[in-house]
Amino acid sequence: MTYRSLTEQEKQCLLSQGCTAADWQTIYVKDGFDPLYVNNTRFSGEVKIGVFKSEFVMPGGVKVHTGISNATIHNCVIGDDCHLYNIHNYIANYVIGDHTCIENVNAILVDGPTAFGNGIRVPVMNEGGGREIPIFDYLSAPLAYILTLYRHRPKLIQKVDEMIDAYAKEQTSEMGHIGSHVRILNAGSIKNVRIGDYAKITGVSRLKNGSVNSNEYAPVKLGSGVKCANFIISSGVEIGDSTIVDRCFVGQGCIFDKHYSAGDSLFFSNCQGMHGEATAIFAGPYTVTHHKSTLLIAGMFSFLNAGSGSNQSNHMYKLGPIHQGIAERGAKTTSDSYLLWPSRVGAFSLVMGRHTNHADTSDLPFSYLIENNSESYLVPGANLRTVGTIRDAQKWPKRDLRKDPNLLDPINYNLLSPYTVQKMWAGCELLKEIQTVSGLNTEVYGYHNCKIRNSSLVHGLELYRMGIAKFLGNSLITRLQKTQPTTLAQLRQALQPDTEAGVGEWTDMAGLIAPKNIVSQLLDDIESGKETLVSIQERLMDMHAHYYTYEWTWASHKLLYLWQTEAEKVSLEQVKQAIYQWKEAVVRLDRMVYDDARKEFDLNSQTGFGVDGDDSQRQADFESVRGRFDDNPFVKAVLEHIERKSALGDKVLQQLDAITQ
Repeated sequence: MTYRSLTEQEKQCLLSQGCTAADWQTIYVKDGFDPLYVNNTRFSGEVKIGVFKSEFVMPGGVKVHTGISNATIHNCVIGDDCHLYNIHNYIANYVIGDHTCIENVNAILVDGPTAFGNGIRVPVMNEGGGREIPIFDYLSAPLAYILTLYRHRPKLIQKVDEMIDAYAKEQTSEMGHIGSHVRILNAGSIKNVRIGDYAKITGVSRLKNGSVNSNEYAPVKLGSGVKCANFIISSGVEIGDSTIVDRCFVGQGCIFDKHYSAGDSLFFSNCQGMHGEATAIFAGPYTVTHHKSTLLIAGMFSFLNAGSGSNQSNHMYKLGPIHQGIAERGAKTTSDSYLLWPSRVGAFSLVMGRHTNHADTSDLPFSYLIENNSESYLVPGANLRTVGTIRDAQKWPKRDLRKDPNLLDPINYNLLSPYTVQKMWAGCELLKEIQTVSGLNTEVYGYHNCKIRNSSLVHGLELYRMGIAKFLGNSLITRLQKTQPTTLAQLRQALQPDTEAGVGEWTDMAGLIAPKNIVSQLLDDIESGKETLVSIQERLMDMHAHYYTYEWTWASHKLLYLWQTEAEKVSLEQVKQAIYQWKEAVVRLDRMVYDDARKEFDLNSQTGFGVDGDDSQRQADFESVRGRFDDNPFVKAVLEHIERKSALGDKVLQQLDAITQ
């Protein structure tokens, strides 16, 4: 850009309009600059000003011409067609992009060198320290997972910390940046904050030391009364209604509102926080809390739905708040539930009541953890048959609010995956071992500070076996449809994995489901100095992209283990039997979900309807509000799923019948 000094005529015009400068020789403008649109403004330091040729349409339809009025500007570059009006104190040390509107603000300044929130250490999970995570603009959930939970590999942590610190140093500057097409209206103090393109900042109280990584595709919106300090806010975030964010990373598509308070925490894609409070939490994707008196503290969560009044405690009045807990993906807490850390809740489990016995249910996913007379009772596998679990799995992809083409978090939405199925597999072995040790006729079994009733254990075994059969059948059918074998030799070849990567244990890295051996190779390469922040992100995304390849490797090994044979010796009958088992499991589980959904339409659910009428009016009132059971979209989808999967099973079996020897 070419700037020139003011002409004498332009200078005199500015003076006549109430403008002053510490030194007019340090004020530069573009050709086409019109001094008529600069009024009552004081300049100091080096200031560069663009042209003013357009209008802004303000809320309510008021039109204002671009320009500068009632402001103090120090050491700034102001782009074309900006509107700066009623700056009560000053704007200092900023480069402001084109078409940006800043009106009625207190102060916007950079004071000394700042990295704009990059490199800030967040003491996540443990308030006593030991898991401090350096945040930066492009922090992803799986990288944060590594930094948080792999403290047993100090060289790894040191290498990544050094990379992030180097990035923060690169971002350090004494000049701030406000992007193009930004609107900052009726705001308080903004200090040491970098603001990306198309951000809408209206009525904020205070922003200090952070980055607002807005862009054209996914603007950031910050609203009335918001206070943020020591932060990174990713694209597409919306924060409003006097929310407080202190020392936090806020991931893409998150929404905070209604006086939410968050401190010392990491939030990744599509988290939502309203009314309640979060302290020192690792909130993986889709961690959601909407209620007052709900506290999330010192824990790791993802795909969480926290009920009203849900709380945890991270100290036992001994050495302070040093304890932590984990609620694996898909966990739910009911109203007024409580967990005393340390505890670990298995994937897709439901927590009801108060639990103070430090339960560990990680090897028994899809369970109910229920309080009964101050004791924790576990109902293994119960959530596999509930309508809520299926509905949650369906709604998460639909509620992805990320619009940025550059997605930071790789998210796997699958309800059944090698990660959850390996836990069900281990759960079957565990429950059988409990039976063997304690006896088949024992009324109540003990496990990890929980109690399991005999009937719950038996039913849990059945549910886990159905879940395993459903997953393995899904994977097998997908493979057969992809390869279309017509001979037994081709069938046996199709059963071979494309890669050995995927064998063994899997992990859920806050949304990224991947084989541990692939993850371990990445960690080794980081320690050896082979990786950069960019290449680490690329490899994490590559793991996500190859999920189904790795899944088949895991599933094929499990199928061969169950068949007790090698791929070259598999019989046609063994494959067909797996399809029969899959079909039976799918239909039975769907029928259970169907029956669970019916409870939402029984007589108890109609209580409070038709309050001034008889039974027929109650029924009519209920149906006018809730609809009829058979017409419910979810219920119809379940029935269609049963029909579709049954037809698919029959089709695959016909294809297998046509296979020649």
